[in-house]
Amino acid sequence: MTVTYTFDVFSSLDGFGAAGGDWTGYWGKQGPELLDRRLALYSEEQRMVFGATTYRAFARMVAESAEGSDVRDPWVTRMRNLPTTVVSSTLRETLGWPDATVVSGDAVEVVARLKEESKVPLRSHGSLAMNRALMAAGLVDLVQVTLFPVITGRSGLDPVFRGAADFDLELVESRTLDGDIQELIYRPALHV
Repeated sequence: MTVTYTFDVFSSLDGFGAAGGDWTGYWGKQGPELLDRRLALYSEEQRMVFGATTYRAFARMVAESAEGSDVRDPWVTRMRNLPTTVVSSTLRETLGWPDATVVSGDAVEVVARLKEESKVPLRSHGSLAMNRALMAAGLVDLVQVTLFPVITGRSGLDPVFRGAADFDLELVESRTLDGDIQELIYRPALHV
């Protein structure tokens, strides 16, 4: 029996995972419901899975952040302390992440093995290119999109699904947080 793998991602309405310019973390839209929900999600027993690019960015953000900043929100601290697998052909060290393991190899093969061997569900936050490949391989069970009420047409960075295969999505769960942030959880199926 395999465990569930959730691709968890933040997005603007126009599909960007981040923005440049004067946008702050969460596009400046976070509120107590969002932060409480994130902490509840990450309080569950699970294993994190990251690609090297996202992992390096998270490790750098945490190292450069001050106590009380968005980067040090309780859910982020909890995420950082969960058992973590980093898939990388270039990274050799864990960059100070408390319970991380770096695994070299193809992400599809690594995650397929983790899904078979893990005793707890798997979750990835970000790691866009890796998760697009995992979706195409049929290894992503749930896509959890937290949709922020912004359009970042000129300053948008990291298009979440650029270059992805086509998928049909079955809505499994949805909720509104802080009045205008949408959390949408889908079961993806490759569109044929």
